[in-house]
Amino acid sequence: MAELWKSLPSWVRNIVVPILVLVLAWNLIWFVVGVVSTLLGMLIKALVVVGVVAAVVILVKKAAKS
Repeated sequence: MAELWKSLPSWVRNIVVPILVLVLAWNLIWFVVGVVSTLLGMLIKALVVVGVVAAVVILVKKAAKS
């Protein structure tokens, strides 16, 4: 690997490789942000569904008593 690195021209080592690393890091960061936001969105939807179901169950129980 060191031989390959040393065989690259200096402009590739100093310009192209850092730009590629930044682009890959940027894409990785946004991938992680997307996954986390998707999971949070699903969690919020699940909590809303659980809340609605709980409200319906409470209302049905109250209606059954009266």
